[in-house]
Amino acid sequence: MQYFSLLGNTQRLDGGSMFGNCPRVVWERWCPPDDRGRIRLACRCLVVREDDGRTILFEAGVGAFFEPKLRDRYGVEQSNHVLLASLAALGIGPQDIDVVVLSHLHFDHAGGLLEAWQEGAPSRLVFQRAHFVVGQVAFDRAVDPHPRDVASFIPGLAARLEATGRLEKVVTGTSQVLGSRYRLDYSDGHTPGMMLTTVPCPDGDITFMADLVPGIPWVHVPITMGYDRFPERVIDEKTRLLARIRGASGRLFFTHDPDVAVCRLGVDARGRYEAVDSRAELRS
Repeated sequence: MQYFSLLGNTQRLDGGSMFGNCPRVVWERWCPPDDRGRIRLACRCLVVREDDGRTILFEAGVGAFFEPKLRDRYGVEQSNHVLLASLAALGIGPQDIDVVVLSHLHFDHAGGLLEAWQEGAPSRLVFQRAHFVVGQVAFDRAVDPHPRDVASFIPGLAARLEATGRLEKVVTGTSQVLGSRYRLDYSDGHTPGMMLTTVPCPDGDITFMADLVPGIPWVHVPITMGYDRFPERVIDEKTRLLARIRGASGRLFFTHDPDVAVCRLGVDARGRYEAVDSRAELRS
């Protein structure tokens, strides 16, 4: 199997929202804000090429589906579909993607499923022959969101995925489409039913952390986001999952960290988790 981290469109979002009740005097040391109080965020994806030739894409990033006004509001920095260019650099076209795995359907994780915005043109799904895998609970949340997070979802996207006839809505620890080698865990603290996939790898299994741990600063267990539905639950879920990953000598894959794609876990002198063996890219 081969493993590649790929960058999609980048964003700048409000630092206070990204760090919840963590004081600005603390978080701005980790993530310096711009003059609008926003911090840099990646939308990083993982590509796995299996030995039999199957190509799996984990997440699709925010993409470029927003019209210009919303692109500015949500800090999306490029108007072109960066993920498609990153895939092309590996010799992979949209038609080569066999499976897309989605932790949840917030727009910064699923917007890249759509073509780049063009005035007057309808948006279409990019990966025309792929199977899609998402948790049942996360899918249901997208169909019927709470008023607090309705703006986080792309209207009609869930229905369009289901209409392909190639959507698997998962409720257990394995997926029929992916197969039993891939372990699925679920987290409800950020959004109900977020699915975290552990990918087998000889150098240490890789867990796609999605928005449970979006980047290195959030490895510190008490740090949560203002976007999290249930921050205390996030802390409990991080505590359990990080302990398991460290015990198995596994690795964390970050969607939103602007500088680091993957790391292992260590413990500092105060007994807190810290990132070790951090790498800007994954190529193996």
